[in-house]
Amino acid sequence: MSEIFVDLGTVDAPSGVLVLGMAGWIDEWRHLGRPLSERARTAAATGGGHLHEWLCEAVAVPAADDRPLTVRASTSPSPFDGEPTIATLEIGLGLQWPVTVDPSAAERSLPVRLGDLPVDRCGMVVGDAAVLDAWRGMADEASDGLADVFYWGRYADDAHARFGGERIARYEGDGPRGWLDLPVAEASIRAAELTAWRDGLHGTGLMVSVDKHNDFHRVQRAGWHHPLHAGVIDVSGCRVLGIAWDQGDHSMRHRGERDAGQVYPVSLEADEAGAVVLRWVIPPYGSPGERAGE
Repeated sequence: MSEIFVDLGTVDAPSGVLVLGMAGWIDEWRHLGRPLSERARTAAATGGGHLHEWLCEAVAVPAADDRPLTVRASTSPSPFDGEPTIATLEIGLGLQWPVTVDPSAAERSLPVRLGDLPVDRCGMVVGDAAVLDAWRGMADEASDGLADVFYWGRYADDAHARFGGERIARYEGDGPRGWLDLPVAEASIRAAELTAWRDGLHGTGLMVSVDKHNDFHRVQRAGWHHPLHAGVIDVSGCRVLGIAWDQGDHSMRHRGERDAGQVYPVSLEADEAGAVVLRWVIPPYGSPGERAGE
């Protein structure tokens, strides 16, 4: 039975090099010597490859620089809550498979294994290698001077009666309460007021967070209403796609990541029309070969 794919969005690769990487670590590449774009360009020059240093991992491949690149996914049920999770992530690279003497030969469709990737608990990012050099990670400042404030926990109703705040909807239903799109200084003040109130009356039982509008938060926010937590944002004039993994599903299936052998194969393949696609395959929970190393 063939897989059924759904479109997640499109991305751009004006540098001609596309990266699939771990969202929580994209901004760390710049602190490890060579920029991500340089490493990715070197890998793409040989047809594509796996990049790995410290906790940072990514796959880089050549891609068309003059058209949108479609990202699709097939799904399988999560063992955590039965909701759909990504089984295969497929990215059309806008290039044709290298011509063989006999275009109908079986070798034309054999996958080219590039390596494997763990599922980052902070999500994954698909985007242009050069653009991702400027990626603002979770600890970076906002790109627009704004931030979101959230609070939740045992005393959330009491806090709402005292401070207000809207319920922030998610695909799964009601999310935490809070305020969106506040100036960073105002967001910090509101969070401080909530924290002081909690510490003065309860001590514990209320979680408070301030999420600045850096690229990491913006791409997670873009996926709030998508069943696969996928969303597209603009970074330096280019479309970048992010996927925020469900935390419960990650704990059930992918916890420990590479250190626990929870890695999944990435390959280049030819689709039915002979175009090159990048495929990342995550077998269903408990299936044979669920771990790439087995």
